Amino acid sequence: MQKEQIIEIIAKRVAKEFKDGDLVNLGIGMPTQVSNYIPEGINIYLQSENGMLKMGPTPKKEQENSRITTAGGAPSSILEGGMFFDSAFSFSLIRGGFVDITVLGALEVDSEGNLANWIIPGKLVPGMGGAMDLVNGVKKVIIMMEHTDKYGKSKLKKQCILPLTGARCVDLLVTELGIFSFKEGKCKLMELQPNVSLEEIKSKTEADFEICLN
Repeated sequence: MQKEQIIEIIAKRVAKEFKDGDLVNLGIGMPTQVSNYIPEGINIYLQSENGMLKMGPTPKKEQENSRITTAGGAPSSILEGGMFFDSAFSFSLIRGGFVDITVLGALEVDSEGNLANWIIPGKLVPGMGGAMDLVNGVKKVIIMMEHTDKYGKSKLKKQCILPLTGARCVDLLVTELGIFSFKEGKCKLMELQPNVSLEEIKSKTEADFEICLN
């Protein structure tokens, strides 16, 4: 499956978690694609931590505005009634508990809901960014990531190997294979993605998990 297809599958499923009136933060990278799949009839407020509220979908090439970008610097758009503000106001929303959901990418998630998403030791990175604030200040943390890495190894681990962003902070994990929930340090498989079997998930998942399929 092509990477673009994987991202589309994950982003569409994540977007189904939103309710009318939600204030949702989208992290950099893969999470920004969720803005392209908001269900019709659902009015939500997408926030980007660099200072934008009512962020819109990714613009077409000819409609890009270099002054409107995501926190990662990718082209973005803003919907009617949207607003721009400084980082102080943006993080007061996050730290003050006003954001309902944050959607973040990940390098690893483990069976207890621990999250590692900011550094691979030995690689140069700009820093933690806002992830630590988000996983502590937002009401619900949704992680979207590919189920395996480029070597085919599970990114849903028994225990995270990489440095943590937050401990037991993940509420929901969405991959191209399934949807997992985390509560009180336990991982539960809640749903299979279309055309995915339980056997496939078991074979590609290192973490222990309970099966709670409807």
